[in-house]
Amino acid sequence: MNTQITIAGVTFKNPVTTASGTFGSGMEYGEFVDLSRLGAVTTKGVSLTPWEGNPTPRVTEVYGGMLNAIGLQNPGIEVFCERDIPFLRQYDTRIIVNVCGKTVEEYVGVVERLSDEPVDMLEINVSCPNVKEGAIAFGQDPRALENITREIKSKAGQPVIMKLSPNVTDIAEMARAAESAGADGLSMINTITGMKIDIERQRFVLANKTGGMSGPAIHPIAVRMVWQAAQAVNIPIIGMGGVASAADAIELILAGASMVAVGAMTFSEPETVLRVAEGIEAYMRRKEIDDINDLIGLVK
Repeated sequence: MNTQITIAGVTFKNPVTTASGTFGSGMEYGEFVDLSRLGAVTTKGVSLTPWEGNPTPRVTEVYGGMLNAIGLQNPGIEVFCERDIPFLRQYDTRIIVNVCGKTVEEYVGVVERLSDEPVDMLEINVSCPNVKEGAIAFGQDPRALENITREIKSKAGQPVIMKLSPNVTDIAEMARAAESAGADGLSMINTITGMKIDIERQRFVLANKTGGMSGPAIHPIAVRMVWQAAQAVNIPIIGMGGVASAADAIELILAGASMVAVGAMTFSEPETVLRVAEGIEAYMRRKEIDDINDLIGLVK
């Protein structure tokens, strides 16, 4: 039984990774999860310089998931290269680095710094605010998405996966924009903008007012958007959004995802990511499917 999948020339032992921002670089989860059993570890967002993130409170539970407004807090690319990459290299797993920035130049700076590092793939978080364009996210304007994708591809030493924002009118248009600019693949979906109000205190729960919603409640939206993008482009998709079980992951694969990521569930049940990988294999045995690739996009 073959569970290997290949994206842009990179082969993964199985189609399961972690969702950026929910797993750090795996150091916090080492005692719960054998990272060598994963197809890849996708790191938390890495920026050119250290980011402090948003003021607190910045995380809250909501029905069917959670809201976060962490603000991509991270120690910057130099600490990441010195600390996180050597840690991950101890394990038999692929390394996907999530990259963030506030200008095209910042993204390119991180990508260039990583070009000679032993990482396998770059996931570009285009939900960051473009400070030169009135803080509209790069991933909400197809022209801005094309521009940043083209710039990053011209400098990258690894395959480039563009992580699309679901907070758009037409996800297929954004997928086509990334593909036309040379993206090697897509990653989707990022969190959905939400809000929670404390009715007793009559104020916003999050200091940022809004936050990104993740968790099981957004899963049907993720399946729909992955399917729409898969119909629109010919590049591979890493699907995510509310994956809490192998069944959720298989839905995304059938919709067109080549690989899946587990995110919010790792906070409450870190071993979910391993159960998903094992569950996909069990499903393949039950359905007598010899190759995981035969399932990708099966439902048209």
